[in-house]
Amino acid sequence: MTKNPFINALSATAYIILIASIMTLGTKNMKGPDTVMAPIVALSVFTLSAGVMGYLFLLQPLLLYLEGKKKAGVALFIKTLGTFALTTGVILTLFFTRILK
Repeated sequence: MTKNPFINALSATAYIILIASIMTLGTKNMKGPDTVMAPIVALSVFTLSAGVMGYLFLLQPLLLYLEGKKKAGVALFIKTLGTFALTTGVILTLFFTRILK
């Protein structure tokens, strides 16, 4: 992605919000029996998400690391992860204080 940990972490958050919104809206009006499609969709979204998160979190740090900029690569990964952890903490706080429902 980028060498900006804030953009990487916020992109991951935006992706999660998008997928959760699609899943919520998509299942709101579903009626009928469960089929094999539910686990297929769940595993497909899980696999896609693993790839997207790997791209957002690991691509630039890995490239820096392989270019011999090991400290910069590790620092970028830690900053991205830390920013995402803070974002997750804010979302959890808003959820548990019932600001977000």
